[in-house]
Amino acid sequence: MDADRQYAVALLLFDYVKSPSLRHLRDPHSLHKLARDIVSALDRASSVWSKWEAERDEIAKLAAPCWIPTEDLRTFLNNLPGPPLTKIDVEQRLRAIWEEPYTSYPNEALRDGCEALYRSERVQGTEMRAIIGMIQEHLEREDDRLRREQEESYRRLKEEERVKLEQRFLSGADCGWTPISNSEAFFCRRNGRIFRIVQGKDKRWTLFRIKKIDDKGELLGLYQGRADANKALKTIAYANEQG
Repeated sequence: MDADRQYAVALLLFDYVKSPSLRHLRDPHSLHKLARDIVSALDRASSVWSKWEAERDEIAKLAAPCWIPTEDLRTFLNNLPGPPLTKIDVEQRLRAIWEEPYTSYPNEALRDGCEALYRSERVQGTEMRAIIGMIQEHLEREDDRLRREQEESYRRLKEEERVKLEQRFLSGADCGWTPISNSEAFFCRRNGRIFRIVQGKDKRWTLFRIKKIDDKGELLGLYQGRADANKALKTIAYANEQG
């Protein structure tokens, strides 16, 4: 394996130094390209996937999330340079791609749509590489749609929770810190007593005891964070009333 790696790098270096231009040899862009070519050559030379030439591997990675039928993908890949691939070769290479860092298995929820697009384009005679590109674009749109739906669902859930908490507070029940209407302050009820807390420009929190929501209230303390205020409130809320 080491000999293969050295040979692959040597071929690239021999080819590079054939250039008669010293300026070309020192050109940063050319050197970066050479570096990329060397890294790619080393990856191929040391890879346990010996049947997978660079072009094959690139297509497999592009097709991995697209729900392309394995046998059709194998047929297409076997038209590219490299030894013949079996069905197991393709299945296991795809599985290895899905399990790489920052990748995942194809989204089952999008399978039917991808397969329908694939069948439609195959009937029309569209070539495999173009179909893969089209399904990639479809997946990008679907991923964006699902993300928006999830965000909207999350916002809706948070608003429902806020309304329930507000209704609980307004009903007179004890509850945690609750945003009320458009107020920048938060309100809570402990032991039947109402408190308001608001954050100032200095990021510190001012705690008040109040009788009702629009009451100016009695200043109880200034705290670095709401956690500090909550700690103090455990004592304040249950202290004996004065007078």
